[in-house]
Amino acid sequence: MIVLSAVAKVYETRQGKRTVLDDVNLRVEKGEKVGILGRNGAGKSTLIRLMSGAEMPTSGQIRRDMSISWPLAFGGAFQGSLSGLDNLRFICRVYDVPIKPAIAFVEDFSELGTYLREPVKKYSSGMRARLAFAISMAVEFDCFLIDEIVAVGDSRFHEKCRVELFEKRRDRAMIIVSHSPDYVREHCQHAAVLSGGRLHRFDKVEDAFQFYQDEPT
Repeated sequence: MIVLSAVAKVYETRQGKRTVLDDVNLRVEKGEKVGILGRNGAGKSTLIRLMSGAEMPTSGQIRRDMSISWPLAFGGAFQGSLSGLDNLRFICRVYDVPIKPAIAFVEDFSELGTYLREPVKKYSSGMRARLAFAISMAVEFDCFLIDEIVAVGDSRFHEKCRVELFEKRRDRAMIIVSHSPDYVREHCQHAAVLSGGRLHRFDKVEDAFQFYQDEPT
């Protein structure tokens, strides 16, 4: 499971300290799928980064009893001067994943062809997203973090991603940040709303949307 206990995140700005998250508590069990709603600037992406371990909380604790992915389709951590293949090899070593099966999977799934052996800095944003998503599927996680809708490539490739993530890995836990009611309703069992730095958890997705819609903008 993943447990957040009294988690706070404060950033230093030119205008002084800014509290983005304040006393956030959340528990996600194995296989559970939770949607997180919030206005722009509410701190949703910050929360995802804290859960992934990319950032540390200012205070509070995050307990991780299952492996957690990076935010899906996020390619910002790639080393641009290395090829897509070399980035994949590096990630496999970090996560102790067998390299040969991962290469075979990423070559087939990403459909990057010879570009997989080119420096990532030469990739378009769409190619980076394809590589990032393919690598995310090559490394098996217990919980996937999804920051907004995973829409990679054209409609055919988008459907391929949907099947790979939501059908083949339907037994995994997922934490989904999205503004789309239909997306959260389709994939989540429960939902929470991030507002004023606090996370409000609801057992029913519709109750979360009602709270979200009633929030002052």
